[in-house]
Amino acid sequence: MEMYRLVPHQAHPPLAITSIEARVIGRDTNWLRLRWRIEGTGRLVVPKFAGKGRADNLWQTTCFEVFLQPEGGEPYCEFNLSPSERWNAYDFHSRREGMAERPVQREPVCTMRMGSSFAIFDAAIPGAALPQAYCAMGLTSVIEEEDGHKSYWALAHHETKPDFHDPACFTARLAPPSAT
Repeated sequence: MEMYRLVPHQAHPPLAITSIEARVIGRDTNWLRLRWRIEGTGRLVVPKFAGKGRADNLWQTTCFEVFLQPEGGEPYCEFNLSPSERWNAYDFHSRREGMAERPVQREPVCTMRMGSSFAIFDAAIPGAALPQAYCAMGLTSVIEEEDGHKSYWALAHHETKPDFHDPACFTARLAPPSAT
């Protein structure tokens, strides 16, 4: 269970959030399980429960994302996961080009738990919806705090403005699933 520390984009610092860590909790043929831990949540905006289902523009408020690019290829996929339990998945044939909804037969499972000064967001993405090869991986989050203030968190940033599709953000590696 490897932990990844996310960093906020320097042009969009957080107000109260002090750190975000992301972990791959496990991967087998059925599920990829991920966890984000957010510290300093006193001003965090959490989207209200909306029920499972696809939705666009989840990044306009607090959401969590994973990008996967199989090694040796340019196409990649993106999963957007919201505390509201809404989600979406997209395929791209190159950086921000050729966006299409990725087929997902079984919905991801998302859960947000709030503590006194921290929050835990857990997500499970169905294994059948994921690339089955070694992947470059980007783990990110958009965090909205009170008064509409947003910060953009990733493993690394390269551009002068936030861009989670930048290959500089895909610094982690995800192994193929293990047998169950």
